[in-house]
Amino acid sequence: MKKTVDVSIPLGPMHPCWKEPVRLKCETAGERVLHTEVELGYMKKGIERIMRGRPWQEVMFLAERVCGICSVVHNMVFIEAMELISDIAVPPRAAYLRVVANELDRVASHILANFSYCYTIEHETLAMYLLNTRERVLDNLERLTGSRINTAYMIPGGVRFDLLPEDAATMLADLAKVEEELKRYVQIFESGPLIGLRSRGIGYMSREDAIRAHTVGPTARASGVEDCDLRLRHPTYRALGFEQVTRTEGDNFARVMLRFQEVFQSIDLIRKCVDTLPAGHIRGGGLCRAGEVSYSGEAPRGELTYTIKTDDFGRVLDIAIRTPSIMNIEACAHYMVVNATSIADVTSTFISSDPCIACNER
Repeated sequence: MKKTVDVSIPLGPMHPCWKEPVRLKCETAGERVLHTEVELGYMKKGIERIMRGRPWQEVMFLAERVCGICSVVHNMVFIEAMELISDIAVPPRAAYLRVVANELDRVASHILANFSYCYTIEHETLAMYLLNTRERVLDNLERLTGSRINTAYMIPGGVRFDLLPEDAATMLADLAKVEEELKRYVQIFESGPLIGLRSRGIGYMSREDAIRAHTVGPTARASGVEDCDLRLRHPTYRALGFEQVTRTEGDNFARVMLRFQEVFQSIDLIRKCVDTLPAGHIRGGGLCRAGEVSYSGEAPRGELTYTIKTDDFGRVLDIAIRTPSIMNIEACAHYMVVNATSIADVTSTFISSDPCIACNER
């Protein structure tokens, strides 16, 4: 009688579907996955160590380089932490412009995540459509901040540049085109039989497991975890009437669809900010002082926390950054891919959690 032998199958660290190097070590019985371990450490950057002892003006630029995909929120969380330490107020106009920049960055990040998923399940046509649409979003981020990736847009007490009326009109027109295109792509994703076979019921994680694994961001919200979006607690988002998007399916399909829903929500938030942009200055001024704080914001992948200690001159004496991907990657390894019936589903499930290795390897 033939006996099925457990086999160890490594995926990565260099894999056609990975955006960054990481290795998944899967123990299998035939095609069924019994156990998975994640192996990191292939692109250590040491940014936290480089930050220590430097003035906030330099640390601000380093913070963005923790992650090139969601650089704006790193800038935002670091600057808002410094403002909290130093009791610096932000003019209402600047606060709204920060939301515009942050949501443009979120749209670009979510579209890239969904591109990666579609590419992983070999729906290259939809993947290329999404990547092309993302370019229009980055063009508008450059229109607002002067740069497509590392913007350094937020400074203590405000933002660097105002939004001109003609740029606002162009931005709204472009976002209308992005929204129209994405509605078509969502229909393709929802109705595609190949996508359904590779996504629905694959990589399931229950709400209880999501809470137990401390998942954050869209990965948690796709499993029905309520009240986990930190924008609910941000004063500017609360003034804009922000409400969290949640799904309950908990599978690959839900995680991708939730990001599509959040993209439409982000576009609505940008419209609301532009239409109701308060008059006034974009910089309030203020000096960075000594203090210590732990401050969190909602990155595209979930909760991002900066713990900072500064001196009287605004130098960063100590800093620790907790990025969202580490929790979601562990949840993927211990809950989503366990008992997967095909090794091919491990790759797509891992990508569905939108892992950012650069954040973890900071």
